[in-house]
Amino acid sequence: MHKIGYNLIYFILYIHALLPFKVLYILSDILYFWAYKVIGYRLKVVRENLQSSFPDKSKEELKIIEKEFYHNFCDYFVETIKLLHVSNEEIQRRFVFKNMDIVHNLMKEGNSGIMFLGHYGNWEWVPSINLLFNDGSLLAQIYRPLKNKVFDKIFLKIRSRFGSLGIPKNNTLRAILNFKNEGQKMLVGFMSDQTPSPGNIHYWTEFLNHETGVYTGVERIAKKTGFFVTYLDIVKEGRGKYTAYVKLITDNPKNEPEFAITEKYIREMEATILRNPAYWLWTHKRWKHKKENIVKE
Repeated sequence: MHKIGYNLIYFILYIHALLPFKVLYILSDILYFWAYKVIGYRLKVVRENLQSSFPDKSKEELKIIEKEFYHNFCDYFVETIKLLHVSNEEIQRRFVFKNMDIVHNLMKEGNSGIMFLGHYGNWEWVPSINLLFNDGSLLAQIYRPLKNKVFDKIFLKIRSRFGSLGIPKNNTLRAILNFKNEGQKMLVGFMSDQTPSPGNIHYWTEFLNHETGVYTGVERIAKKTGFFVTYLDIVKEGRGKYTAYVKLITDNPKNEPEFAITEKYIREMEATILRNPAYWLWTHKRWKHKKENIVKE
């Protein structure tokens, strides 16, 4: 049954992936109507997040962001499906990386690196960065396996479309250390803008008008391995058109004060969101854990 379900869903998605972008965006507009106007998909969460993050914005301003968010969310969905059938040349025209010399120069010196990013724009297109490497470097991304095995397999296939390796979250450090010990140069992508479990919150900082518990595991990995750390600042230029700017956070993580790397990432992520809030993923309960409750526990 698992194989049948996978083949059926994959076939349906692939048929849609054959459609040109113009048609996919028409489908996105239809999906927007149903997800936002009819179903109101996680609308309460989105509104609560926006209102608490931007208390100085008027109801009219928040409504504009809300609508634009749902448009982008639906675009993200059809653009992700398109990865099942899109040429390397087209994806490179639509998702352009800038300042890649920062990464290439450090890796030419024999270094491996970490790339921070967030759930912003279309993060599923970021693995196309693999097309910019031809030196045997390994491009990997850390992911949280989905509970539904069929969709987990499909998303893993989509995310490995350009040859990058998906590393399950619970195997992150072990896998990275194994590759490091084998002398394999690598660039590993981490998305650390979601909510950690209470037991994994070791640092709190101000983020979008909230006292926020954040992941610190990536910083610990950087300090343990000595990997340089970058941030990918994604700018949405239009439908299906993105520019991603590489920014260096540190090339010497072991000398950074505790939590400095994490703090720098959070500040960069916040600046990206504030530039255009509609393109961040507002549907998750980012602030469900309160510091006072965690401390009491």
